[in-house]
Order: sequence, then C-alpha cells, then structure tokens
Amino acid sequence: MTITKLPTTTSPAGTENRQEFWDEAANLLDWDTKWHTTSQIIAADPQAKRGPQISWYLGGKLNAAVNCADRHVESGNGDKVALYFEGEPGDRIAVTYQNLQDRVSQAANALLELGITKGDRVVIYLPVLIETIVITLACARIGAIHSLVFGGFSAEALKFRVEDTKAKLLVTTDGQFRRGSSVPVKTNADIAVSGENDIEKVLVIQRTGDDIPWTEGRDLWWHETVENQPTHHKAEAFDSETPLFIMYTSGTTGQPKGLVHTTGGYLTQAAYSHNLLFGNPDESQRSDDVHWCTADLAWVTAHTYEIYGPLANGVTQVIYEGVPNAPHPGRHFEIIERYKVTSYYTAPTLVRSLMGWFPDGIPDNYDLSSLRVGGTVGEAVNPEAWRWLRAQVGRDTEHGIPMVDTWWQSESGATVLSPLPTDAHFKPGCASRALPGVSVDIVDAAGNTVAANEQGNIVITQTGPSMARTVWGNPERYYTSYWEQYVAQGWFLAGDGARFDEDGDIYILGRTDDVINISGHRLSTIEIESALVTHAGVVEAGVCPTPDAKTGHAATAFVVPLDKTLISANPDAQTLARQQEFITILRATVTEQIGPIAKPRDIVLVPDVPKTRSGKIMRRLLTQLFEGTKLGDTTSLQNEPCIAELEEICRARS
Repeated sequence: MTITKLPTTTSPAGTENRQEFWDEAANLLDWDTKWHTTSQIIAADPQAKRGPQISWYLGGKLNAAVNCADRHVESGNGDKVALYFEGEPGDRIAVTYQNLQDRVSQAANALLELGITKGDRVVIYLPVLIETIVITLACARIGAIHSLVFGGFSAEALKFRVEDTKAKLLVTTDGQFRRGSSVPVKTNADIAVSGENDIEKVLVIQRTGDDIPWTEGRDLWWHETVENQPTHHKAEAFDSETPLFIMYTSGTTGQPKGLVHTTGGYLTQAAYSHNLLFGNPDESQRSDDVHWCTADLAWVTAHTYEIYGPLANGVTQVIYEGVPNAPHPGRHFEIIERYKVTSYYTAPTLVRSLMGWFPDGIPDNYDLSSLRVGGTVGEAVNPEAWRWLRAQVGRDTEHGIPMVDTWWQSESGATVLSPLPTDAHFKPGCASRALPGVSVDIVDAAGNTVAANEQGNIVITQTGPSMARTVWGNPERYYTSYWEQYVAQGWFLAGDGARFDEDGDIYILGRTDDVINISGHRLSTIEIESALVTHAGVVEAGVCPTPDAKTGHAATAFVVPLDKTLISANPDAQTLARQQEFITILRATVTEQIGPIAKPRDIVLVPDVPKTRSGKIMRRLLTQLFEGTKLGDTTSLQNEPCIAELEEICRARS
C-alpha cells in the first residue's frame, strides 16, 4: 500500500525523539521485514582513521525497486503515469507504473541472465532516457550496485569510474540528441573499457540509429537482450544496509570519491523529503502532482528527486532528454504547460540563462498556472535569479510561487537545509534552516558557533538516514575528508562556508575547499590540473574558481609552460598568436580528459604558481590575483617572489 502521510514537521529534540521521528518516516515505505533498531552510530576512530559506522533500520529488509513500482501497481495505481518522457527531437512516451514494473522486471531478468548478481557493480553511461531509470531500478531490484556517469563526461572520466568500481557491466547508448544533432556516445564507452578492467559485457541502447563500432561477443543490443525477457520477476528483499549505489563526487585532492549509499535509510529520507518539499500540502490533492527535476540522471539531485523519491511516493513526473534552449529557449515552458507540472526543481545556472533569453520576462502565451512550487539546487542561488524565478514562473499566483532553495550534497543524500513551501515568508537566496530530523551549525575552526553575519564552516551535527556510509575502496578518505576536523564533536564537515542572519536563518557562501561548482557540477581543481599537465608542454598548473554570471563559477587555470617564450604580460602580435594557439590546445585537452564542463574559461600563462612550503598550491591566492583583489597572507609561500610577476601578468589582462 502506498503511504503518503508525513511525520510531524517539528524538528525533533533529543536522540529518542529523533529516532521516533525517523521511525515514523520509514513507514512511507513498504518493508518486507520490520527493523528492530532504528539507528546505530559507532563513533569515528582517529587512531584507525576510520569514519563513523552509520547504520539505519537494523534488521529491516526491503526492495527499493518494489517500493518504486510494484507496490503502486498492487495498490491499484498501475494505470497512473509514472514518467512523461520527452525527447529533444519531440518524441514522447507516457510510462505507467504497470509499464514501469514490467520494464524493470525485464531488465532484472536480463541482468541475471548476464551473470549480474547481488553486490556486482554496473556502470550506467546514458543520457536522460526511460531506459536509464529502468536499468537503475533493475540493479536495485536484484541487489546490484549501480553507478551512473554523466553522459557529457569524457572517455577518461568514464574509464576511471569503470576501473574504480570494478564493474562487470557497462550500459550505454549509440548516441544522444543535443541541440538538434546526434552526438556519438559508444566510442567513448569503447575507449573507457579498452584497458584492464572487469567489464564482461557492454549493453547498448539504440537511441539515435547511428552507425557505431561493435565488438562481437562483448557488445549486446538492449532491444535484443532486455525487451524479449519475461515481464515477471520475483524480487528479493534486502537488508536495509545493502549498498544501493556509488555516487562519484570531486574532492580537494586526488581522484573523485565514490560515495556509497545504502538502501533503507537513503530511500526513507528521499521519500520523506520529496513529500515535504514538493508534495501538495493538501494530501487529498497530491494525486495530481506532476514533478519535474531538470537534473541529469547521473547527479545525486536526480537520484533523490527524479528517481527514488518521486517514484517511491507514486508521483507522476517529467523527464526531458535535451537542453533547455532546443529548438528554442521556451522549451521548458512548453513542457510545463503540456504536462501541467506542479513542482519545478532546477539549477540557478539555468535560471540565469532564462533571464538572459527572456529579458522582458516569460511571454504570456505560455500557460504556467499549474505550477505550485519552485526550487533550486546545486549551488547558492543569487537573490536576483531567485526573485525572477519566483515572480516569472509563479506569475499566476498573488506573490509568486513558494520557493524551496535547497542545500545538500552528494554526501548527505537528501536535502539538509530548505524553506518549506508552506512558509509564510521567504528570503531571496536563503537556504533558511535544517529540515526535520537533521541538525546543523556554523562554527569556526575550533568548533565554536559563529556570531550572526560571520562566515564559518557549516557542519551537520545530526545526520539523516541517507548519509553516505563510506568512500568506495578508501574508508580512510571518508574519515579525512569529512570527519577528521571535528572528530571530537562527531560532526560532518560539509566543506561550505555559511553565515547566520539576525533571525538565525542560514546563507550558504560557497566552497571552502578546492572544489569548483560550475552550473551545479562539483569539479575538483586537482582533476583539472591533472588533465592540463598531461600535455607535454605544461610544467605545472594551478586551477581556481572565479565568478561567472551564468554558471556561478568558472575554472581559471594558471599554467607554467615548458616554452618560457610564451610568458609575457605584454606580448607582441606573434607571441599573442602563439599563446592563443597553445591555450586552445590546453582547453581541448581538459575537454578530452574530463569533459566540456571542466574546460577552463581563462588560462593564464605564468612562470610559477604560488605554493606553500609543503608544496600545496595556494589556489586562494590565484583567485585573488586573477580578480585583482587584496591578497591574503603570503608568508607561508616557498616562492613568494613570483607573486609580483603574477600580479603584473594579471593586471595586463584586465
């Protein structure tokens, strides 16, 4: 039976009340076996460099795919639309919950036939397609661990994830549609599995119909392998702590971290928070909800609020394959009108783009009256974009639609801070307060709460059930990245700066570590630097975030070239041409190594980059040098004399 009643929205005080709260929230799901212990957290061990051991709903058993499909069919909602799919070329398919169950069962049978079983890893390199959700749920249905990879990532980025997970199966497509063109995908997939890895099969969806390379014996067509399978599959219930997926996110040093999320706790918080933020407050009207989260399915935003949260709650939702301005910039508004979308959850970057495309506001010919709530995710939204979205998309309401400006992370698995759609007042660009069941604080380096309007580190003092349990294959990194700084207090260090206002509401101020947030995509400076130095003509590189009006931040690279004649604050025409040619090659190198999203907007050729005595690049100084703002402390540098020359080069650019 589908349960939609929410627990109380009053923040629970104390451990006992908090456990009762999450007990009640877990009743949103169907459990095969009831849990005997709500939660158990064994504190982090500094000596062993081990993070806390977090467990939720111990003894409980359930199946995530059953909760997202089968139970809605069994409760009589099989004919309800689960997914309205719209492809960029204009093809449309409505998938009911019965059809979703059938498709997931077929895919589960196919996975078992291919030798995939509980605990095996499956990497999914697909755009936003029905099949992407189907194979994701099929993995969950049989207990396999899925790891979705953004379709815009390069072969090298995919290769790392294939090898790190030791995946047995890669699921991909012949191509994807972007801006009216067919973009090849299979070639990248082939490169990614060409080295030493555990891949046994590559399952390929025929989306564009383009000719593609094919490896007999390894490559299989989806329509031949999956669509001929029986539509019945008996699902097994798994322990609540069974790993569900690995979500890769960039860190301050080294390669991307594979965060491991487990089943029962994650699904509970996904379902609860989705209902709280996007469900109609009038439960009698909730059956009319049509949710649209515009994120790519590979990001954690989509896992929680485009796959597991909405489907666990039996909600109808939209998934759209393409970009928002193809074939014209009003495509999103056409979709909202066509499917009568009630909740629209998107990125501030897209809002800023829409503002540029529609400087006079959204044309009156689009009917947006169905919209009841708007939301932003991925980065702090600037107040101007917040006001525009609320007023323009919510023009059919008296004061604009309620706005849920959410703050959370891949690590937390679900929203931590947000206003509620039932709030009487909203503050532009303010993530407001912690949702029920979790707690946060803003503290200084010593762990003391900061005063109002002072920047500090935001920490999660009480995590929710959806918190990531570890870093795949590297538990020590889980400890050092998130728990080490405040291990005595048992707090999770989020890595973002924040401040309280006079009312105690929270404003997020951006990353405090070396991660660049570009259009909501978190990218490691180390990753981009590593891509740059793969070019034989690069000695060293330092990458820093700089403001960008559209994407929030851009990657700016300071590159030390092997050819010192390229370095000049005032180059002549010939040197300028050589500089520009070299910079073009470097930007293409990053695109090849990581993907277009990571391509530096600006590359500055310099004789050296500032480094501490321990050899760490001072990226904070790079940002300040590029922007021409007052420099912070430089006394810890091992090469302080280079600062003057870097300042001269940066001044000459402005």
